[in-house]
Amino acid sequence: MTRIPKRRAVLAGAALIAAGGTSWVAGGSVARAAGERRVDERLVELTVDSAALGGTSPVALLTPRGWERRGPGDRWPTLYLLAGGDGDHTTWTRMFEVQELAELRDVLVVMPAMPLFGFWTDWWNHGEGGVPRVRTYFLEEVLPLVERDYGAGPVRAVAGESQGGFGALGMAARRPGLFGAVAAFSAPFHPIQHPEMWLSGAAFLGVDGYAIWGDPWQQWDVWLDWDPYYRAEGLRNTPVYLSSGDGTPGPLDGDEEEVHIPGTEKWIALFPDDVVSVTEAACGAEARTLDRRLRALGAPVTTRIFPGTHTGSYGHRELRRALPMLLRALRP
Repeated sequence: MTRIPKRRAVLAGAALIAAGGTSWVAGGSVARAAGERRVDERLVELTVDSAALGGTSPVALLTPRGWERRGPGDRWPTLYLLAGGDGDHTTWTRMFEVQELAELRDVLVVMPAMPLFGFWTDWWNHGEGGVPRVRTYFLEEVLPLVERDYGAGPVRAVAGESQGGFGALGMAARRPGLFGAVAAFSAPFHPIQHPEMWLSGAAFLGVDGYAIWGDPWQQWDVWLDWDPYYRAEGLRNTPVYLSSGDGTPGPLDGDEEEVHIPGTEKWIALFPDDVVSVTEAACGAEARTLDRRLRALGAPVTTRIFPGTHTGSYGHRELRRALPMLLRALRP
């Protein structure tokens, strides 16, 4: 088996959670952990042997108090944090510093990696299907594995940054009741609204974006099927937190300029002149669209749009602002 590749560089410019008592039953055999390594006092990293990905992939566990002495029936409320487009699960500890949040001391935090630009999607692969099946990996391998062997309980919440936010929304919408709350930060909230943006980002990284959902004009039904906007009915009874910058310079932005991605010129021309991050401007516009849809359905949604870019450190702040909602779901 080969290890799933991960890359952090340039993704800031290119890439773009639990129900009380709801049980989970995997659709097939539960994946196994091919390796387990203790990183520090609380952090454990698993190597998951994944048929859905066709290789191995890491999953980090930030463990709660008493976890190392757990018995067969011990379970903890579980927060799942989904990686962005670079697939790097260590972002949650390196940049978001989730280990510093005292509020999570009695919560098991599960942080899976994914393939580069994987979009938490079972790829269309030009009609052939097959690997990577990233959503299947999470729902039918990671989630059942940590519930069977590592103390994850049936009280769950999920959050994600960038593509991880897309995945969190999509899975919560497709499986109503699986997660008690969902938060998404600077995500492709409604990707069919700016299809050139996401296809261009994939091409910039050497990824075949058309293998993910196909051509938006020819395989539009595939795009709509995966789009959280068209699955919003499934979020009607789930607390949702959406946040994004608007693409203008914000207080947490440094001097770093967003990488120009060929193919995004249309949106550079259409967005206001003060936008310096076309990627984040697209996320912000899509957040507004999804917010209107959820409000029309009467869903309990909180949305924050603020000055900021896709290269800033806004996710660190926004996770903390979303945390009270996530904790209410984890402590019903």
